[in-house]
Amino acid sequence: MSSTVSSDQLTPFLRQLPRPEPSAGVEAYLKERERALAFCEKKRKNYEIYQQSSRKSAIVDYLPIKLDIENVSRCNFACTMCIVSTWKRGKRAEDMTVEKFKQIIDEQYGLVEIKLNGLGEALLQGDDFFEMISYARSKHIWVRITTNASLLHARENYKKLIDSGVNEIDISIDGADKTTFESIRRQSNFERVVQNCKLLNDYTKRLGIKRTKMWTLVQENNYQQLTQLVELSAEMGFSYYVLSLTLHGWGHEDLAERNRSVTVEHKLTPDYLQSLIELGQSLGIKVCFWSVNDKFDTSSPDKLCSWPFERAVITSDLRTVPCCMIGDPDAFEIGGGSGKSFLELWKGEQYKKFREAHLKGRIPEICKGCYKHNS
Repeated sequence: MSSTVSSDQLTPFLRQLPRPEPSAGVEAYLKERERALAFCEKKRKNYEIYQQSSRKSAIVDYLPIKLDIENVSRCNFACTMCIVSTWKRGKRAEDMTVEKFKQIIDEQYGLVEIKLNGLGEALLQGDDFFEMISYARSKHIWVRITTNASLLHARENYKKLIDSGVNEIDISIDGADKTTFESIRRQSNFERVVQNCKLLNDYTKRLGIKRTKMWTLVQENNYQQLTQLVELSAEMGFSYYVLSLTLHGWGHEDLAERNRSVTVEHKLTPDYLQSLIELGQSLGIKVCFWSVNDKFDTSSPDKLCSWPFERAVITSDLRTVPCCMIGDPDAFEIGGGSGKSFLELWKGEQYKKFREAHLKGRIPEICKGCYKHNS
């Protein structure tokens, strides 16, 4: 690893690197989507309208096909790069109830996929969380979650999670040893997390299924451990490992500035990243990379961010946020204080203007960090 690499050198290479795919494989994802469309004629019709219309008009006559639904906005960790660590007692709002979740799923008949968590540790909700997953899965909706793995051992949650029918589980591991891990993921226990990952992966292997990915937010404090992290992912039983090269601020400029100060994309040479891929191959691990810098541009509608046209975040207290890169409704939300339902907001004037800004290349300030042409 050399000292620095210019963005002009690295960006073209990053675009060629393998990107994350569903843990169970693309074919499994597509088959489940087809089951979802076959399950409900209204869903299929909605999807067809979306395919014909998306990113062509600020006015939408279809429901979102994906949602991020935040079941809790509280966490038992206080990670250095996360907005949750700034909240009083690590909590922003009350949990979403099972009844409200089911209502959302029933009303949003266009859904083929959900991410069932937001800014918080989803497993803190206990059995209600597993009931939510099972309900969505009963309608063949693809369910993905992210967890810090700290609670998988409790009450055999690792079994309950898999048995709920969840399709994808992303687990955040940001250090290859106790010191590094616990300095980034404060209030954590490295040994417990490692053991819990082994429990989960051993259980999926006994069942003959693939559900998990290990994710690392690459930053100043851990980028020199990436080789060890690939090895650790194999030790814990993962077959899929994602290196996230972008840190952001969930719509808060002070946090974004802090996270930019520990970003290390410029220190990662193509040769080094390629060596991680090859190490993974030797250990039976598929190593992939995720970066949102310059991910979108305004040169054509198909290169715009798809979120305003197909997806949104519904927070635990039922507020609407336009994407997961913001996540925090206190930073930015659609329809704040209006008392309107999500459906009214999705087809309402503010969302229309938000989409229109993207279509006309006037990217909203809150979104500029993800765009190549962001002036």
